[in-house]
Amino acid sequence: MDRLGDFASNSYLRMGSLRTIGRYWHSLRHLRAHQVYGRILFDWRFPKPHVRPAPPLQPATGWWQPCALRRPSLIGPNTFRLLNVEHSLETTGWDGGDIDLLWRFNQHYFDDLNAEGAADRARWHIPLMQRWVRENPPGVGTGWRPYPNSLRIVNWVKWALAGGGLPADCVQSLATQARWQRQRIEYHYLGNHLLANAKALVFAGCFFGGNEADEWRRTGLRIYAQQLPEQILPDGGHYELSPMYQSLMLEDLLDLVNLMASVPALASEFPAAIRASVNPMRRWLAAMCHPDGEISFFNDAAFGVAPTPSELSGYAARLGFTEDVSPAPGLTHLRDSGFVRMQRGPAIVIADVGEVCAPVCPAHAHADTLSFEMSVHGQRVLVNSGVSQYGDGAARDRQRGTAAHNTVVIDGRNSSDVWSSFRVATRAHVIDVSANESDGSLEVHGAHSGYRRLPGAPTHRRRWRLTDSSLTVQDNGLPTARAEARFHLAPGVAGELQGPGLPLLDGSMSGSFGQGARIEPFEWHPEFGTSVASRCVAVLAEGSQMQARFTW
Repeated sequence: MDRLGDFASNSYLRMGSLRTIGRYWHSLRHLRAHQVYGRILFDWRFPKPHVRPAPPLQPATGWWQPCALRRPSLIGPNTFRLLNVEHSLETTGWDGGDIDLLWRFNQHYFDDLNAEGAADRARWHIPLMQRWVRENPPGVGTGWRPYPNSLRIVNWVKWALAGGGLPADCVQSLATQARWQRQRIEYHYLGNHLLANAKALVFAGCFFGGNEADEWRRTGLRIYAQQLPEQILPDGGHYELSPMYQSLMLEDLLDLVNLMASVPALASEFPAAIRASVNPMRRWLAAMCHPDGEISFFNDAAFGVAPTPSELSGYAARLGFTEDVSPAPGLTHLRDSGFVRMQRGPAIVIADVGEVCAPVCPAHAHADTLSFEMSVHGQRVLVNSGVSQYGDGAARDRQRGTAAHNTVVIDGRNSSDVWSSFRVATRAHVIDVSANESDGSLEVHGAHSGYRRLPGAPTHRRRWRLTDSSLTVQDNGLPTARAEARFHLAPGVAGELQGPGLPLLDGSMSGSFGQGARIEPFEWHPEFGTSVASRCVAVLAEGSQMQARFTW
């Protein structure tokens, strides 16, 4: 028995190893060579910080417009409320302990310098910046990682451009941070990380003068010139396919336009694509928002991380972008990024009919192919999971998984193999996408190959039909008794299941799901650090198809 047990255990380990090898292969094969060897070199190469005197300051001869504001995150001289979690600097310091790494990142951003009511907290800001300089020696700790370093550089410069006086020790540190950032550019990550690095170098290169600052600025602008044509798709979407990161990327471009106006002598160096991308990105974001004015939840998305769409709209207007980008009723097909917005009568449906992620940048992808969200009478009715954290583990896996989205699960498997927090191995590919509008309805169809690896090689096909008074969702191509459609209800919108029917919105709306429907608990994560109890309707396939119908 012992030998049999050892054999079984070893066989299991070998199978586990083979699965892990397969996952790595399917994850890595989409990446570019420089991403693989660049990551290795980045982890092994540790440059020396340069602490020589700062370059002279660049005179700002233009005008800095008030930027988009976030929520306050400093609730006391040394107390942070970040990602809905409070900690005091006196007890937790800047590093270590059991504090979540993403919380630590946010602690080092200094977003509060440019948040709502920041002027009322100015008496806290300068001592806190000076304390950061004293307690975070160059190149040491979380605050010197490239991403938080990049965001802090930008926040310190924006605060200074808005009239905040940086003390001499902070000016010196800012130059050291910029030199460090120049040596720690995350070319291997691409996506929003690389653009954040570039933005920091541009801001530092416009804040300081001289040859060294010129080199920082030109490096950052060169990255933008190379990356924007790839990262911003023709339909205006950022290729990480997340409304939250779309908001962050739009804010970045607006900040750069603002910077051009504040240092007009350098504006001619900026790529034309920076300004030209703003309105397409605004149109995409508007199409991906609900009537409540907030973003939809596809891929990594949550409230409270980026400025709200209304804040970004006001910021854009202050910079001269006054075009009305509101989506028209009917169909808005964002073909390049793979989303469709259907708007008819009191209902809005936003559906994912595209690839799961950009091949080279999968970090924020969810296994949500053919999922959708819906609002009726201005209120959210169906919602995807959202995210509460980025840490590796069961919660992250669940929130990225297919079962946490309004789509079909087969054999309890994910449509794309999301794993290890930010990786995606085998990926669903969409086929047969169509979007049509007639006098009486809007119809969208799509299919995907994500379950072709399962027995019987099923292809999930879904059709939405939206009229003035109903939405019909039909799923086909499903293996009998192994498929389940899931409809996640926004908190407070549902009554009790009555056979196949479910009253919604206090009876002004109803859902019909067939005899195989059941209600189970569901946790919605509208913000990091939050879980809101709600319910999910799970519907087993009848034969090879399922149908759900919502009426109002």
